[in-house]
Amino acid sequence: MRIFITGATGFAGSHLVESLVMAGHEVLALVHAATSHQSLPEHPLITGIEGDLLHPDSVRTAVAQAKPDVIYHLAGQAYPARSWQAPALTLAVNTGGTANLLQAAVAYGRPRVVVVTSAEIYGQIGEKDLPLTEKTPPQPRHPYGVSKWAAGMLASVYWQRYELPVVEARPFNHIGPHQALGFVVPDFAGQLAAIKLKKRPPSISVGNLDAQRDFTDVRDVARAYRLLAEKGRPGQAYLICSGQAVSIHYLLNALIELAKVSVEVVYDPARMRPSDTPCLYGSFAKIRRDVGWQPQIHLRQSLADALAEWVGREGGRMKDEG
Repeated sequence: MRIFITGATGFAGSHLVESLVMAGHEVLALVHAATSHQSLPEHPLITGIEGDLLHPDSVRTAVAQAKPDVIYHLAGQAYPARSWQAPALTLAVNTGGTANLLQAAVAYGRPRVVVVTSAEIYGQIGEKDLPLTEKTPPQPRHPYGVSKWAAGMLASVYWQRYELPVVEARPFNHIGPHQALGFVVPDFAGQLAAIKLKKRPPSISVGNLDAQRDFTDVRDVARAYRLLAEKGRPGQAYLICSGQAVSIHYLLNALIELAKVSVEVVYDPARMRPSDTPCLYGSFAKIRRDVGWQPQIHLRQSLADALAEWVGREGGRMKDEG
């Protein structure tokens, strides 16, 4: 099949591209030179198509050129904290960009579409409301959450208005190889890799470790996207999660154990942001029922793979510096 992807070089996007190519699909990836910080992998089945989500004509041209059987929409402004610095841009990219893509899909011929939003749409949740489900009322608490909530609503109304077979994927936190700094696991793993290779003193700076979150391996998330494209019910939203909460403290201890190093844990006041929601996790009952998905990769394996990648990165830098 011909697959059109936005956000192909992002964290989940890179894993999705890899799995699609391994299955023999042709991948046409939207590329915007001004904002793409990474290059597409070189492969005969991967082709870049220039385009800009903020410009409807550009998106329409790109989709028409791709002639896709399936569209995966992963691109966007991905940082909740950054959305306070640029709220209008976040809404323009995440919501307006989704509208432009859906309109282009209608104009091209209504291929299957998976729109990726986020569990960040739910905002502050009390313990009595857990686990989160697709029926939990969203209460976003930052512009990022608002932008993703609106993008999901667009997916629903485009099915109602145009019968565009679009499905909304709502992933929770996902971890694993290829994740950039700025998220908890790569931040910990990067520091521990440098300690393991004796590139920095044996101490690690941390913030609030008490919060509990729902973590899924990014490769399981990519598999969920593919199953939703094949079997998801149009107009429906699906949570992608592990179904359990794990503390940040557990992640840190597991990574230290995997790194086999002795470290001093230093609490950094600059990182000590209290959590509005101490515990958050979801239910994957709906996606399991409708498409047969459930997480397969164990959390410890995800952490081990992430750490191994950072050890490899730091080791490669040592060779370059040497």
